[in-house]
Amino acid sequence: MANVLRNSAKFGFSAGVLSQLSIHSRHGRECVSPCFSLQQRNNSTSPKIKVDLDNSTGVAVLRMQSPPVNSLSLDFLTEFCINLEKLEMDKSCRGLIITSTLSKVSSTGLDIITLPVCVCVCVCLVSQTLSKVFSAGLDIMEMYGKSPERCGEFWKAVQEMWLKLYGSNMATIAAINGSSPAGGCLMSIGCDYRIMADNPRYSIGLNETQLGIVAPFWFKDTLVNTVGNRAAELSLELGLLYSAPDALKIGLVDQLVPEDQVLSTAQDTMSKWLAVPDHARQITKSMMRKQTIDKLLSNREADITNFVSFITKDSIQRSLRMYLEMLKSRKA
Repeated sequence: MANVLRNSAKFGFSAGVLSQLSIHSRHGRECVSPCFSLQQRNNSTSPKIKVDLDNSTGVAVLRMQSPPVNSLSLDFLTEFCINLEKLEMDKSCRGLIITSTLSKVSSTGLDIITLPVCVCVCVCLVSQTLSKVFSAGLDIMEMYGKSPERCGEFWKAVQEMWLKLYGSNMATIAAINGSSPAGGCLMSIGCDYRIMADNPRYSIGLNETQLGIVAPFWFKDTLVNTVGNRAAELSLELGLLYSAPDALKIGLVDQLVPEDQVLSTAQDTMSKWLAVPDHARQITKSMMRKQTIDKLLSNREADITNFVSFITKDSIQRSLRMYLEMLKSRKA
């Protein structure tokens, strides 16, 4: 991992280079430049997560509601993990559906910037027409101007989100009702099953290499477990973002349905998962995923150390500052 980060740093993320970046996927997706979401600093104490548990079915629906694009800030990740832990401890809860409550948004109404800077790139696919995001990934402001301790706390929270979700005893379904790039894709493939809206504007994938950087090993392992080694190799090496139909073809998602049926289909599908005795399903899931989870657990501190070492480099912070200043000048 240390070598990966050292190699990533050599690309020199200057503002001039950043302004020229755009992705052209061979799967027919063309979008604005890869971007981090710079969410407005919201001092509100409004919850970023809303959970509804139906005690009659044992199914909880976790709705992400952190506008504008459900970016993964430390506060969001902390709230997400606390809710997962509560549900895990609730013996009446057997299944979890994760979705977004956010309405469609226009790029003109969002504070979006292009900025490849971290091993987990938050990519927003927002065109001038209306679009929607399931989760746009990591919040850039968690990585700019922060102390090493804060950066370490943030990356540990990213790890914790994945560990709790990927290793959950609950049956988990991602009801993907918008684009799900980078960190949003990681959250999606952390679930047992993925149902995505059949909308040509929506895409999903881990596209870090398009920006000259490399996904962490546990991102890679999760993708390999989902789509197989060859498909994962092509996806990661080329940094592909898949349209919904192409994601279905390679097994990145399991089912496509009309957008207004994503949640209802997830609820119907969950009944099939819960028809299997819990202990049999849980033991089988653990058997399939234990090696991947144990690999991160054994290297967790080193992974955090390497991330902090990379993100706090003066050169990386300068690139962040330069690009933020360029964004401000454009807005002005």
